[in-house]
Amino acid sequence: MSRVATIILNRNLPKPTDKLYEHLQKYDKDQTDIFVLEAGSDPDNLSKYCTWYAKEPEILKNGLRYSRGMNYALLNLYNENKWKKYDGFFLITNDTEFNPLKTIAPLISILDNHKTIGILSPCSKTWGEKLLLKEEKTKYFWFIHNNAYLLRRQFIESIMETHEPNFMNLVFDGINFRGYLSESELIAKAYVNDWSAAITTEVFAEENESHLLEKSDLIRTEGFDENLKLYVEEGNRWMKRKYGFNSHWQMHQHTKHFYDQFFKLHPELNKYKV
Repeated sequence: MSRVATIILNRNLPKPTDKLYEHLQKYDKDQTDIFVLEAGSDPDNLSKYCTWYAKEPEILKNGLRYSRGMNYALLNLYNENKWKKYDGFFLITNDTEFNPLKTIAPLISILDNHKTIGILSPCSKTWGEKLLLKEEKTKYFWFIHNNAYLLRRQFIESIMETHEPNFMNLVFDGINFRGYLSESELIAKAYVNDWSAAITTEVFAEENESHLLEKSDLIRTEGFDENLKLYVEEGNRWMKRKYGFNSHWQMHQHTKHFYDQFFKLHPELNKYKV
C-alpha cells in the first residue's frame, strides 16, 4: 500500500515531467502514488500522466507556481477523499532530478524514526549543508531552500486552512505568487506547532535550472534574471505587508527563534541541532 502521494507540478514541459514520473515508478512504485498537475499548460504540452488539468483563464495566463500549484493539488486529494490514505505528501517540480535509487522509501523510514519531523527535504550535492550531515545523516534546520519536500500529513493538518480552503490558502500563502521565503514561513509554522524541519543525505535531489534558463518562453514566464528580480521585489512587498519585516534576514531570525525554542522544549533531540 502506498504511504505517500507524490505531486509533480508541470507547465508545458511534458518530457521532463514524464521522465520524473517514470523514474519514481521504476524505483518507488510500491511506496507512492503519483499525481501530475498541469498548471495552465497548452493542450498539446500535457504530460501523458496528467491527473488534473488546471485551465481556468487566469491559470492559463499566469500559471500557478509552487505555492498555488501545491495548494491546488493537495485540495484535490482532500476533496476526492484520498487525503487519509497517505502518511505524507511529496511535493516536487518537474525540474527535480534524483539519483537512480529509491527515493521515497528512505524518506518514509526517516519519518518513522523521527516522530517530530513535519518537513523533510533531500539534500543537494551543491549545498554547504551536506558538510553538517556526516555523523548524523539527518538533522533539523531552520532554513531550507528547496522545491522537493516530503510533508507529514499530521503536520499539514495542524496548519492547513479548514474554514474556506482554496488554492490560495490551503497550506501555502498564494498571495506570495513567486514563493519568496515561503519555505521559511512554512518552517516557522512547523516549529511553533512543535514539529521540526529536516534535511537528509539519505536522498539527494537536484534542480535542473536549464529549463528556466533555456525554456522560459515555453513555460511562459520571465527569463531567469527578470524572474529573480521579480521574485525578490514582489516577495519583499509581501513580506513587509504580512510581517512588517524589511529584510530577508529578519524573516530568517523569526524562523530561527522558533527553532531555538523547539530545542529548549526537546533537549533530548539536541544531537540533531545544527
